[in-house]
Amino acid sequence: MGQKEKKEGKKRRDESPAPDDIKKCRFCRFPLLVALLQLLLGVSVAAVAFLMLAISPSLLARETPHWAGIILCLVSIVGFILYCTTYLPDERTSMQFIGKLLYFILCTIGLVISVLVVAFAGHHYTQTSSLSCERDGEDCACKLDPSDPIARTFTYEGVSDCGEITETLTLYFLIQIVLNLVQALVCAVGAFIMWKHRYQVFFAGLQIGSPSSQQWQKV
Repeated sequence: MGQKEKKEGKKRRDESPAPDDIKKCRFCRFPLLVALLQLLLGVSVAAVAFLMLAISPSLLARETPHWAGIILCLVSIVGFILYCTTYLPDERTSMQFIGKLLYFILCTIGLVISVLVVAFAGHHYTQTSSLSCERDGEDCACKLDPSDPIARTFTYEGVSDCGEITETLTLYFLIQIVLNLVQALVCAVGAFIMWKHRYQVFFAGLQIGSPSSQQWQKV
């Protein structure tokens, strides 16, 4: 009788909830919402970066962080793959374990990259908002202090109007700061929930049966 009860208890733990329960909870499962936000923010960051690059081709890579947006898009794809992976208790599939680990690492990397972009964008926002620019042929020559003869000159190539540097480009830097701050927050939430899922208990959308109470409990 003892072995039979153990087998029945194990069977109940391995069983999945009824199809109706899956349909009810499927869109609540992690990380669908986080991955969607990462995809939208990644596309937005990359789009704004390419708009910045259209102002002047001489802008550096740290000034046009399209790479940060592309990386976040890749992170969101891993999140979608993890969402589609069949959930089993205690991480019994290698795909599930690898997906969780990879998504946690990428979310952490995305957090670091977003903070780095915020630092660069903040520095360039302060710099460009203080520039005084004038036309120099087909380019735009800018200085922080026009009265200083030895002040560093920033030359932006292919700019038709210097106002695009002091106004439009400054606005784009401000947008990048806001987008990457939100992006860093979303990555932090994704990494935290994944850590919490590994070491604590949170609602993953599927449930397993308890051998003692024979009731569904949250995983």
